[in-house]
Formats: sequence, C-alpha cells, structure tokens
Amino acid sequence: MSNSYKDVMSRKSDIMKEALGFDYDQFEVDGIGFDYEKMMKASGYTLSDVRSIQVDQNVGQTPLVELKRLSAYARKFAPEGYGARIFLKDEASNISGSFKARRAAMSIHQAKKLGYKGVVAATSGNYGAAVAALAAKAGLKCIIVQECYDSDGIGQPEIIEKARACEAYGAEVIQLSVGPELFYEFLKILEETKYFNASLYSPYGIMGIETLGYEIAAEIKKREGQFPDMVICTNAGGGNLTGTARGLLKAKAIDTQVIAASVDLTGLHMASDRQFNQKSFTTGHTGFGIPFSTFPDRSDVPRSAARPLRYMDQYVTVNQGSVFYMTEALALLEGMERGPAGNTSLAAAFSLAQTMKKDEIIVVQETEYTGAGKHLLPQISFAKKNGVKILFGDPAKEIPGTNIIFPKDGSLLKHQDLNMDDLRKSYLKRYKNMELGFKDFQFLSDELNIGIKYIKELIN
Repeated sequence: MSNSYKDVMSRKSDIMKEALGFDYDQFEVDGIGFDYEKMMKASGYTLSDVRSIQVDQNVGQTPLVELKRLSAYARKFAPEGYGARIFLKDEASNISGSFKARRAAMSIHQAKKLGYKGVVAATSGNYGAAVAALAAKAGLKCIIVQECYDSDGIGQPEIIEKARACEAYGAEVIQLSVGPELFYEFLKILEETKYFNASLYSPYGIMGIETLGYEIAAEIKKREGQFPDMVICTNAGGGNLTGTARGLLKAKAIDTQVIAASVDLTGLHMASDRQFNQKSFTTGHTGFGIPFSTFPDRSDVPRSAARPLRYMDQYVTVNQGSVFYMTEALALLEGMERGPAGNTSLAAAFSLAQTMKKDEIIVVQETEYTGAGKHLLPQISFAKKNGVKILFGDPAKEIPGTNIIFPKDGSLLKHQDLNMDDLRKSYLKRYKNMELGFKDFQFLSDELNIGIKYIKELIN
C-alpha cells in the first residue's frame, strides 16, 4: 500500500471511519446537507452522561468568578448607568489547565470504550496537553502532531511550551513545519497505529463543551436569579462557541446572547511559512475563526460538529496589544495570571460591558493556564526578534505582522464588529451556481440561523 500523498489522501474517508468508529455517511441527506442533530444524538450520550464522565476524570465544575475591580475599571469609560458586571469561568483550574480538557475527556472515554490502544490528535494548542494528560490517566498511548516551526526551524514559544506539556504527560510529540503536510502526516499515523482520532471536531468533542455552557447558565441563575445577558467565547475552530451555546440552550438560557471573539490578524495568511512567526497568537484569531466559520467542514472529520454560525449572535475582534493589555490588567487588578489566548474574550468583554447597563451580566467563558512560553513576555520578545515593533498608543492603528500596539489607557481598548452577512455570504459562495431544492435551503437556514428568503437574497 502506497504512502504517497495522493494515495493517502484518497483513503482519508476509510482511515477516518476506522479511526473514529463512527460512520458519518448515515447522516448525509439528498443535496448539500446532512442531519446535524441526528449526528449529535448518535453519540449515544446525554448531557448527564457527559457530566458524569468528566467528573470521573477530574474535569469541569470550575470556579465562576466575578471580576469586580475589572468591572469597575470598565465603568470608568462607560456612560452613566452603564458598565455590565463581568464574570469569568476559570477553566485554567481543569486538569491540564484549559477548557479543552472537557473535549478530551469525552474522546478518551470513547477511545477506551471502543477498545483502542491509543489516541492521536493534530493540534498546536492546549488540546494536545489535555489529550495527553487524560490519555495518561486512562493508560492509553498518545501521539500529538503539531505545526511548530517555519522552514528555518524557528518555533513559536507558545507552541513549544505546549509541546513540553504534552511530553510531560508521556505523549509522543511530532513537530512539523507549517504547511499542508500536517493532515497527511496525521492520516498516515492513524492508519499505521490504528489509534483513535481524538478530533476536536467530532460530536464527542463538542458534547464535552456543552457542560461548560450549562454550568455557566445554571450557576449564574442560582447566584443572581437570572441567566447571563451575554456569554463571550474565544473563537478559532468554532467548537468552543458551538458547544457552549448548545449547553446554554440545554439550560434554557434561550435569550443569552452568544458572542464570538477573535484576535485580529487580518493580512497574515495562516499557511504562509514567511508569516508564521509574524503573529503572536497561535489560536483564537481570525486566521482560524473566519475560515472555520464560513466552511466548518475543512476540519479533520467528514462533518464537523463545530458549526458556529448556527449559534453566534455577534462576532467581534480585538487587536493583539489589547489582549496583552488585558492579560496584565487581569493579573494586576484581580490577581489572576492567565494565558493571553484565553484573554481574547476578556478584552472583548471589557469593551462590550461599556455598552451594557450596570445590572446586566456578561460572562467570559474560559481561561487557560500560563507558563514559560505562554506568558506574554516571551511572546513580546519573540515578536521583537521577528521585526515586529512594540508600541503604546491607539490599538486601532495596529498592523498585524508589523507592530503590536498596547492601548495607552483602557479608554482606547475597543472591539470591532465583523459583518455577519459578509460571513454568511462567504459560506454561501460555493452554492451560488448550484440548483438548490427546498431541503437544501432548509439546511442552509439552520446553518446560518436566518430565514430562507434572506438566504436567497444573500446568494443573489
């Protein structure tokens, strides 16, 4: 059997089916769509099951903290009577130090249940550490595949830090340079090892995050007598937002606004070797968030269960300097040192809270651990080494890959709204010249959370 790129890619459907023990073909329907809810239910797990599985693995039930001093700081720049209360779900207290443990708990449980000897995950983020930690706890082998270096062998400090974390839990880490070979190597490893594909984007992974949304809704309701008015999710591949939103709905928090937040890396191509080390954020940025929103099925499973446009009410961006600024503010005002990537949604919350009334509640949905390479100082030093200027001033003037601009004070930290219709139109592009039937339009209506009439207007 040939291991050429062409031959391996031609076998990807069969490799995936064997590596997941999950047949996606049964969810396909005539036309362009598939039965999303049927796919989610086919996992066989209820929300109660997932919560029990996570508790057994020391995952979930994390603290929910009101950021009183940070909220007061935001009110300094808000109109009279405005400045919502900001709460934070501290997911850094999970095993492995991030919300990704919720996803990993389900993948590891399923792998163990089906009799796989090990798991494989393709990730440069916190998910690798989560999979490695919980695989160790379950007695399973673990391989993590990363894009880590540019062609000169220079690696991002944050990704290198995460590799160290994976290795500390006993995982084998395979590090690659940026480029298209990641998926090819991932498929080869799955085929050769016969291990389980611990994908971020399987139904198991998304169901793992549902408990996060459910916990937020239930605890705020219990403590404050109401559901949160707004929950902000750092958005990359979409699973964080999708799972959280589904959990909120299962808790009956139907009026809670779900906001996606990403770091603005406009102009930097994520597959570019030259630009790989020009960005100071390896996840939670527009380079992932926008493409995965407009084409979810680009992921490593036949049908991604992370489908953010079904659930997001608004999509905002913040610049790199603002996230670093908020990372410092969280430490200095609340005594909480957390990794910059998880503070993307916090930076957005700081700005959005100023548009909301003082009695309203906004929840930042996750934090992540910090460490040697994940700390903001190594990130800033790395940026300088790569010719990126570090400035103080107006963040609106930041040019990704050229400079990082810290706001000179909190009044300049502002979010930017992305146009939701532009995202929807980008999603619809590939169907523009197709003959679509009623079922196709119904699927698109579910995907984009808008009416069929409006979809036809956007296509045209």
